[in-house]
Amino acid sequence: MSQVSKLVWRRDETPEELFDLLDTLGEEYPVVDGGRGLKLKFRRIEAEGTVSRVVRATGEVLVEYNSVAAAARGVGSALAKLEGEETTPFKMLGIMLDVSRNMVMKVDHLKLWFRRLSLSGYNLVMLYTEDTYQLPGEPFFGYMRGGYSIDEIKELDAYAKKLGIELVGCIQTLGHLEQIIRWHGAYGKISDTAKVLMVDEPKTYELIDKMIAFWSEALDSRRIHIGMDETHDLGRGKFIDYHGFEAPFELFNRHLGKVNEICKKHGVAPLIWSDMYFRLSNPEQNYYDFTSPIPESVQKKIPKNVQLVYWDYYHEDAESYEKMIRRHRDIGFEPVMGSGIWTWTRMWYDHEKTRSTVIPCIEACRKMKVQELFFTMWGDDGAYCNYDSALAGLVYSADLAFGVKPDDTKTAAARFAATCGSSFQANITAGGIQATLTSGDKKYTVSPSMLIWDDPLMGIYFDECLRHDPEFDLKITDHYDEMLRKLLPHQDDKAAGDFEHIINALDLLIQKTEMRSALIDAYANDDRIALRQIAVSVIPSVIAAAQEFDASFRTQWLDCAKPFGLETIQIRNAGLIARLDETALRIREYLDGVVAEIDELEAQAEPCDIFNNPNWYHGVCSGTGIH
Repeated sequence: MSQVSKLVWRRDETPEELFDLLDTLGEEYPVVDGGRGLKLKFRRIEAEGTVSRVVRATGEVLVEYNSVAAAARGVGSALAKLEGEETTPFKMLGIMLDVSRNMVMKVDHLKLWFRRLSLSGYNLVMLYTEDTYQLPGEPFFGYMRGGYSIDEIKELDAYAKKLGIELVGCIQTLGHLEQIIRWHGAYGKISDTAKVLMVDEPKTYELIDKMIAFWSEALDSRRIHIGMDETHDLGRGKFIDYHGFEAPFELFNRHLGKVNEICKKHGVAPLIWSDMYFRLSNPEQNYYDFTSPIPESVQKKIPKNVQLVYWDYYHEDAESYEKMIRRHRDIGFEPVMGSGIWTWTRMWYDHEKTRSTVIPCIEACRKMKVQELFFTMWGDDGAYCNYDSALAGLVYSADLAFGVKPDDTKTAAARFAATCGSSFQANITAGGIQATLTSGDKKYTVSPSMLIWDDPLMGIYFDECLRHDPEFDLKITDHYDEMLRKLLPHQDDKAAGDFEHIINALDLLIQKTEMRSALIDAYANDDRIALRQIAVSVIPSVIAAAQEFDASFRTQWLDCAKPFGLETIQIRNAGLIARLDETALRIREYLDGVVAEIDELEAQAEPCDIFNNPNWYHGVCSGTGIH
């Protein structure tokens, strides 16, 4: 994997604080204690921020560092044959990995991630777990979800610590708890709405006490992220039936106060997502409203020991980030910055979207002297992204944090090749499956997952794109064909993203798009020869491609994740295959005169200026909201 034959360090010449780091890296990399090879030496220095300095000489490489994380980045530089001084002002440079929205990463695979993250200089990992951890006496908390046991979390904590990484729990204590609330027998009494817990209900706090106790016992870190974001319907469900209307600000602050006391009881300091304080201050509930004031009475009740996490994955200008950082400071809080490595509603890490948002975010954080920054990787809509592909984005973003210029990808490519064993450029090319096309003077994005799972007979997503751009089908298949040409040489690369699977996805996308386009044309022109050809030859080929896609998806999933959650994607794929069979059957029935028309192909929306572009599976699998 590495670009050097062997890095040799000697225990009697190395600071003791690095023994665990080097021994752990040696499980995967040619970093060995004693023997022959390139000598690896270390010198601790005093410096502000995080400093890693690599000096190469004949037969040896010296790493100067001021923290274990800085030393680890230095080793990563040595493996990649990089040198020079790198500094970041961020005391905390971390990631938040979503292991709750369907995908729960295996313990051993998380360890692999920890090793790779350390070699880029990361010193914190948050595990986002809504219900994917096991609570004593709560058999339906995380039922059939692959939740981590306390022993697994303790094992991960000990391993991360060796690599200079702080492991932090990131949970939910108010909203985003639909996965447990769905078990009405167990949790119906503590639910306000379908996603939000009941404020003031004693049993709510009994459960939260168990949640926080779990993480307090499992981890050495004395910080815990307690969530509380996007609780838009707070107090609008059963609460209002029992207690009448109460201002959401009052409910939110009162609940936070109670949860904060539980945190104090267990000796941990809470962080929360900050959005609700800003959303509740304006009628549109816009998080990024720059003007609407938060009432002073509300500000006074926010516990001062709580850290506010400002999350923003969308703005592409530094000024917007600066304004929101100021807004947090105006209410008396130094924000923790949460940016995004774009994995959600994607099949592969989206470099262009990440780049366009991370660059201005880091620029603003440097200017505003924000000291804590982490990158989120969400799994919205089923976590079907190949998560290992996101390591390219994490390497690139760490480079930005350490002062590498945004357009200089040579260092990221070298570090990625040395630490992850894959091609940075091929990874970025694969991210182009989330294609941006142009129609006239406007750009639009085509979601590959929605195009794959779009019902082949209804064609909700396909038709929407075609109404928006009459040449959409030709443009997208040309784009996918070009991607296939570039990625086929990397078909066997599975080191940091499974290229075989993305190639299978491209093949399915091309065939399914061409099938839908041919079906529309043949039916509109009543070309019965073409229709029969579609039913007899084209659709079976698409089904075969769908089966290949399903098989490689299973492989990539089980390589890194527990089996729970796989069923949701397999059901989608099986549904696609069943509906392809149905499409062929309906065509044959039409040709044989069993039906006078194919109703789904007759049902077309009128042209309009609205581009709905549905971006979730349930938006394209059916015309009904029932699922």
